[in-house]
Amino acid sequence: MTSTPPEVLPVGRRVAYWRGRRRLSQQVFADRLGKSKSWVDKVERGVRALDRVSTLQEIATVLRIDAAVLLGRHIQPARVIERDVAVERIRAALSRYEVPLGRAAGGRPVLPAGQVARQVTHAWITFQHARYLRVAELLPELLADVERAHAADPVAGRVPLVEAYRLAASLLVKLGAPDLAWLAVDRAMTAATGDRLLVAVAAVQLGQALRASGQGREARSAMLAAAYRIAPPVVEFGLPPELSLCGTLLVQAALAAAGDGDAAAADLLDEAATLAARVGDGHDHHRTGFGPTAVELARAASAVESGDGGEAVAWHEKTTARDGWRWLPVEHRAAHLLDTARAYLQTGDPIDAGRVLLEADRIAPAEIRHRPAGRDVLAQVVRDPTAPEMLVHLAATIGVG
Repeated sequence: MTSTPPEVLPVGRRVAYWRGRRRLSQQVFADRLGKSKSWVDKVERGVRALDRVSTLQEIATVLRIDAAVLLGRHIQPARVIERDVAVERIRAALSRYEVPLGRAAGGRPVLPAGQVARQVTHAWITFQHARYLRVAELLPELLADVERAHAADPVAGRVPLVEAYRLAASLLVKLGAPDLAWLAVDRAMTAATGDRLLVAVAAVQLGQALRASGQGREARSAMLAAAYRIAPPVVEFGLPPELSLCGTLLVQAALAAAGDGDAAAADLLDEAATLAARVGDGHDHHRTGFGPTAVELARAASAVESGDGGEAVAWHEKTTARDGWRWLPVEHRAAHLLDTARAYLQTGDPIDAGRVLLEADRIAPAEIRHRPAGRDVLAQVVRDPTAPEMLVHLAATIGVG
């Protein structure tokens, strides 16, 4: 026998459900509201109506949820709606097929490939500053521009086209749409075909999309194939850009292996570390941020994937003390802090999990507020009675319970 989902219950029953989730007795709940236990009992049994918005807001605050959760299942928190709109905007852009169908471009001129490349660079920088919804606003016109520029000049327009699709895939993984991300990166791979280096560039996002879709084995296989195609015969003679790309692909393969419980993850990260030592920190070849610090952060992420929170925390504490930590893009650092919060939860330490989540929210609010993975971790942290008050308030504000 299955229980009734809370979102379809009457509002009083929803109050009772969330009160139970928060482990509050009727008396404690009533005290926090400044009401009587009898009042709470009548509300939960549906005898007393909740018809004042201010009262609903007070109840939601005490329960640490968004008031919309109490009002009905068809009402979503504003942040969720914004994210869904952003994903649909990109979906529409990927569905246009203006160039192959010969559709009019709405009067927009075909821009030179060089100008479009600068626009793509600007959008990538915006992404690396974790301004995800702003990137979602830019992408529809940007994709149209790069597609038309490529059609007009296939040689000069090829790299901007691949980079724009890579960006779309990276953003869609962040926003919890891995299937749509796979569509974007598939187009990047198709556009890059024939150029081993460009295929490897696009393969970074292929690994992300496959892992996010739960296809760890496929991700590992593809990443290793792409990495070894461009690996220099002698590491000492390899150029930093190709070493960064090869190392990043090995990191993606390692994370895929860790997610499948494969012990080969450690060996792959050791191999990546050898390449990283030649590259050094403070670089961002091919938008990878690859270097010794990035590999150590990947060791932490791999430990989280393997369920070893203690090892992940140890890597976190060691790595964030490096100068290279400060040189990484904001998006990279915030994503790591999210992994670290998961690690602290694995070790039964919600206080430190809350601490790193607050740091992630400080440097990159969208990582917590718009990324489904961030919202999920936040929800786990605020269920603990010792959760920081600021996080409890944040969770209530963005509708996480």
